[in-house]
Amino acid sequence: MNSDIRKTNTFFLSIMYFIVIIFAVLAAYPIFWVVMSSFKTTQEYMATSKLAFPERWFPRNYYLAWRDANFFMLIANSIFYTTVTVISIIILSFMAGFAFAKLPTKATPILHGSFIIGILITLQCIMIPLFLMIRVIGLYNTRLGVLIPYIGVGLPMGVYLATEYIKGIHNEIIESARIDGAIYLSIFWRIILPMAAPVATTVAILTTTGTWNEFMLINILVAADNLKSVPLGMYMFSGVMATDYGKQFAALVTGMTPMIVFYIIFRKQITKGVSAGAVKG
Repeated sequence: MNSDIRKTNTFFLSIMYFIVIIFAVLAAYPIFWVVMSSFKTTQEYMATSKLAFPERWFPRNYYLAWRDANFFMLIANSIFYTTVTVISIIILSFMAGFAFAKLPTKATPILHGSFIIGILITLQCIMIPLFLMIRVIGLYNTRLGVLIPYIGVGLPMGVYLATEYIKGIHNEIIESARIDGAIYLSIFWRIILPMAAPVATTVAILTTTGTWNEFMLINILVAADNLKSVPLGMYMFSGVMATDYGKQFAALVTGMTPMIVFYIIFRKQITKGVSAGAVKG
């Protein structure tokens, strides 16, 4: 009997591994194909099989793409936007979450609901009014004009996750700190934020990937080349240089490499953060 159960388990385990391998190949092959194509000249890409390896490796595509798009500046801008947005959203959302969860007032349901409803509003619905508002207040084509919408768009999810997580922290901990003379700001920095590190990691991961890959907002908020981010730099290769496939693929690889490196470096933290930061209903 036990032998039959082990055989059945082994059979189903083999099927599961086979399915996982298939999905892994389907996910990894497009990346592999883009990398291989980035080493082809446009003439070779058009003349040979799209799935074939390069007959003559042409790494100069990366130099040309990097030079034409000025990727050094684009990456620096993306790092700046992402870093400021992540830090701001974590601090602001957890401050608001602390207030909503542990310092409720009569206005708490209304204020909390005004944040949460932002999760239901799609970006496409606010693009035009947001653009007009940024123009009216004089922040068009400025870094601040990019950061404010980025932070505002990311806050609803951050506030929701922070509030639900902080609700699970025992009130006795806060009351003990208050008895010892700690003010609420000190309680937040020394107790709440460290205890909420798992969900803070989740918020940081979601914000990092969302901000780095964001295209629609920054495309309408800036026009100056020195303010553009990596997605806008990649987009320029689909315009007048749309037929230069070698540069296109090289730009794609250059643009997605930072996120791949981010995952490789922080993969353990990402896994722990997503699992530990899950909110119980």
